[in-house]
Amino acid sequence: MSISTGFALRTLPTFPLRLSFRQVHLSCVAAVEACDETDGGKLVEGVSGNTKAPKWRKLNSKDLGLTNSKIPRPTRVVLNGLKRKGYEVYLVGGCVRDLILRQTPKDFDIITSAELKEVMRTFSRCQIIGRRFPICHVHVDDTYVEVSSFSTSAARSRGDLSLAFGDPGSCDDEDYKRWKNCLQRDFTINGLMFDPYAKLVYDYTGGVDDIKKAKVRTIAAASHSLMEDCARILRAIRIAARLGFRFERETALTIKRLSHTVRRLDRGRLLMEMNYMLAFGSAEASLRLLWRFGLLEVLLPIQAAYLVQIGFRRRDKSSNMLLVIPFL
Repeated sequence: MSISTGFALRTLPTFPLRLSFRQVHLSCVAAVEACDETDGGKLVEGVSGNTKAPKWRKLNSKDLGLTNSKIPRPTRVVLNGLKRKGYEVYLVGGCVRDLILRQTPKDFDIITSAELKEVMRTFSRCQIIGRRFPICHVHVDDTYVEVSSFSTSAARSRGDLSLAFGDPGSCDDEDYKRWKNCLQRDFTINGLMFDPYAKLVYDYTGGVDDIKKAKVRTIAAASHSLMEDCARILRAIRIAARLGFRFERETALTIKRLSHTVRRLDRGRLLMEMNYMLAFGSAEASLRLLWRFGLLEVLLPIQAAYLVQIGFRRRDKSSNMLLVIPFL
């Protein structure tokens, strides 16, 4: 079975009533105001949020409003090409999150059971990039689709984190493989896999619940996750600003405590992250969150000094020309 490559534009439906989704597009003020909300529950090392790891679930994609017609043609070409060869293929990460939120993903990432060399043999226009964490760029028409392999991901698996979560009960080998991969990701809302053929969404980290609650939460304990990769601090700010999401309390406190660590990133990475933050209509929300968490002083010290000079408070809800039009 393949996914039709005919791309039909449709009116995006509302959230299904059976899921009781709350409104997730909060204003930037609400996103800033709710950063330090208390979730309750004790924290354990290696697991973010509660003492018990979230129960993993297989969800019907139609119940979440996901249809294959929302997948663009180049992505379908790659999915179908690998599926015809007998490989397992999934959409993974932020694109699944955005589809659930009725947003258009900026890109679609695929993970497959095929080795990268097998992906290369399947598509004529394909190249492997990256040395530390290699992936494939499959070129279709005038764009490319990013494809990663379970085998490559397994080589950098966090064994300690999987032990902290405990193996998911009653799982087969395929579930175990998917589960291990999801634990390597940054935030619960990015830890979802969508099988467009079985029409199932796999949720091993509580990501769907956090989407419902409009909440950004690290999969690993926030102190471990953000120390492991300080770029996740900026990614968390960007996601919260763009989606209008809140931060889970442990994640918020850790971002505040580790904000200085972003200085470890090279200039090119910082520039890329700032460009992402100030694009897609979320510049004001991003700047407010950077200011709230003490990151504006690190990234844009002149602008931060101006806000200090005029007495603009961290929790100030009022408008400010610098925030509204950041580069005039």
